[in-house]
Amino acid sequence: MDAYILNALKDLVGTDNITTDKEDKLVYSYDGTPMVSHLPEAIVTPTDVRQISEIMKLANEHNFVVIPRGSGTGLSGGAVPVENSIILLMNRWDKILEIDQDNMTAWVQPGIVTSKFQKAVEATGLFYPPDPGSQDICTIGGNVAENAGGLRGLKYGVTKNYMMGVEFVLPTGEVVVNGGKNVKDVAGYNLRDLIVGSEGTLGIFTKILLKLIPKPQTSRTLLAYFDRLGNAAQSVSDIIANHIIPCTMEFLDATTIKCVEDYAHIGLPTDVKALLLLEVDGHHAVVQEEAAKIETILKKNHAIHFETAKDETEALRLKTARRAAFSALARIRPTTILEDATVPRSNLATLIERTADIAEKYHLQMGNFGHAGDGNMHPTVLTDERDKDEIKRVEKFFHEVYEETIQLGGTITGEHGVGIAKKQFLADFIEIPTLESMKKIKQSLDPNNVLNRDKIFSIAPRCEGKLA
Repeated sequence: MDAYILNALKDLVGTDNITTDKEDKLVYSYDGTPMVSHLPEAIVTPTDVRQISEIMKLANEHNFVVIPRGSGTGLSGGAVPVENSIILLMNRWDKILEIDQDNMTAWVQPGIVTSKFQKAVEATGLFYPPDPGSQDICTIGGNVAENAGGLRGLKYGVTKNYMMGVEFVLPTGEVVVNGGKNVKDVAGYNLRDLIVGSEGTLGIFTKILLKLIPKPQTSRTLLAYFDRLGNAAQSVSDIIANHIIPCTMEFLDATTIKCVEDYAHIGLPTDVKALLLLEVDGHHAVVQEEAAKIETILKKNHAIHFETAKDETEALRLKTARRAAFSALARIRPTTILEDATVPRSNLATLIERTADIAEKYHLQMGNFGHAGDGNMHPTVLTDERDKDEIKRVEKFFHEVYEETIQLGGTITGEHGVGIAKKQFLADFIEIPTLESMKKIKQSLDPNNVLNRDKIFSIAPRCEGKLA
């Protein structure tokens, strides 16, 4: 990068808020996505909205790329630098600006860690449901960028269901504010629904307004074990068919169970084929009734054992089984590739079984877990990127898994995003007119393609007069 640009950035943010140190650049050359990295030219930490605006104007003038980044926990390469890019580090923007108990809303900065925000909200008697697996380190800004879900997504929805307003800087440097505390507001285009899930390609969040809800009175957590995958999947279908919507309904396969137990030592049996983690919450009477109905359904579907948490401490122990899944699997081999396939719930059992068959076909070690109630699975291959032959088989495995997913009416990503990792699958999933419309939105808001370039899809230089 030209020295003039680096000096201009230093003038904008101050020398203490920019680094070109080689070790620092290495740290920010990757995110949570395996086998994807690139060194940035600099890491820049802005301190106010004006600085972000001026940085974007400078990027348009001198054609360098800006990559917004929070904690870097993403799993699709959304925060990975590209050629001639700088990292715009937002994790110091970590303030809760307001918790409005009367309107049940909160204004936050994008760098606030999700679990820290949740604890502050719950201290007031309110509740912010989205709880991604990385909640103890990921940020609200990253959650909005990826439209993050979590264990409670089945009942409570995902990040977009709680986003009421946003202040963001456009790729061209203008500052936009959209939405507010009004429960109803249809004045003009709903830009916040456009920017949520946009993976840092359409704007840089500087302030976010979130909806809060009353904290549930009580909850009950259950853990059920099965000696057949089909019985676990059928339990999921039957629970939904009986009009019971747990706040959590999670699945772990045998490989994942063994890894979790070896990692966390929480007393899980290691001779079962599948595990379901379920939680119901709400009013005391409703929780008691729904828990009883779920136990009946589990028995009907031949659960070989189930247990109910005696108190909140025990519930937390049981939920640790699911939250530890990725970390536990990641200990087994040098490279862990976790993906994200989602199908209609009625096809969940088929997806689970076919995924296991494909892994066996390619002689791969694979654990599978995920949000059973959402039809969202995370097939996770344990491999070694140095073994080129095995990596080729891994690529074929995921290609077939996504082919099966699409044939089952599913989608290539339920919550991790497209980023770099799934660009190759997007054209197979989305009709060409839809994909071209998405590209036109990107080109309209980012005419010089300077914000998070080459994520989701690639756009040809404007001078060529066409989209790629």
